[in-house]
Amino acid sequence: MNSRTLRATAAAALLASVLTACAGSGADDERAAAAAPGFPHTVTNCGTEVTFDAPPERIVLLTSSAVPYLAELGLLDRVVARAGAYPDAYYDQATQDALDAIPLLTDELDTSGHLQISKETVLAQRPDLVLGQVPNLERATLASAGIPLLEQPALCPEGVTDLSFEDVAEQMTAYAAVFGIPDTGERAAAAVRDRVAALTSGAAVADAAERRTAAVLYPTVGGGTIYAYGTRSMAHPQLEAAGLENVFGDVDERVFEVSREELIGRNPDVLVLLHSDGDADAVEDAITSLNGAQAITAVARGEVLVQLFNFTEPPTPLSIDGLSAIVERFGR
Repeated sequence: MNSRTLRATAAAALLASVLTACAGSGADDERAAAAAPGFPHTVTNCGTEVTFDAPPERIVLLTSSAVPYLAELGLLDRVVARAGAYPDAYYDQATQDALDAIPLLTDELDTSGHLQISKETVLAQRPDLVLGQVPNLERATLASAGIPLLEQPALCPEGVTDLSFEDVAEQMTAYAAVFGIPDTGERAAAAVRDRVAALTSGAAVADAAERRTAAVLYPTVGGGTIYAYGTRSMAHPQLEAAGLENVFGDVDERVFEVSREELIGRNPDVLVLLHSDGDADAVEDAITSLNGAQAITAVARGEVLVQLFNFTEPPTPLSIDGLSAIVERFGR
């Protein structure tokens, strides 16, 4: 099976979505017109078959990664509860207003930064779909109660090889199929492709020998581990689409630890620093204050962009927003 097929399978396994402001009315029309056609519908998600007898009506969100899809599909009205963090910076006002109206079950994290929520708390919401998996509430636990779970394919244990922005479009159509609105999904996928094309259709990408190099990192504020992103992450196609060469493009992993010495040795011209919350200046300082950091071209020249994690990972419409920010900051 080739990587394209793997991606298509993984995307269909997930759920996908859409991307136009008018998608909501289209979704309403489709839902009113036909609820039964296309069901039962089975997807393979993280290697597990998940079957839906009808479009889900009561969703519980355990992570924020599905929000851009649901918002563009006009499906946030089906979310009955959410847990975790939903930073305002990710969303337009209409989406933020919709999220604010959804009860927040908890946003408390354990010492390792993982959301902690009980099975009983989720079951009390009577969901017919849970989106996102957390360590103490996995698929098997929910399946024992008859509740299906879907995770972003890129966040499955096996991950997805050869990621691209096409994965965003494919996940959109997969989401739309799960919710019984395939036409809306096709329109949204086309909008994704058009937007990416617009962002990458400027000046021709320079020859590889002339392209600036870049690294996408997740630093630990206050000192500690530095994580870098390789070819199995969305950071890799994001840099390529921006006309930049990933200095860790020879690493066939999603994310991995990198030493200060290796980072200095790879010497990227550009740095994109990711974080989940908090002060962006502190995130930048976590790298620029490293001993010897001034030997890194990106640090010496101030070519550093700090942005929230979901603007890169996992592949969603927010990854396109992240690409836009990278292109705007560093050109193409």
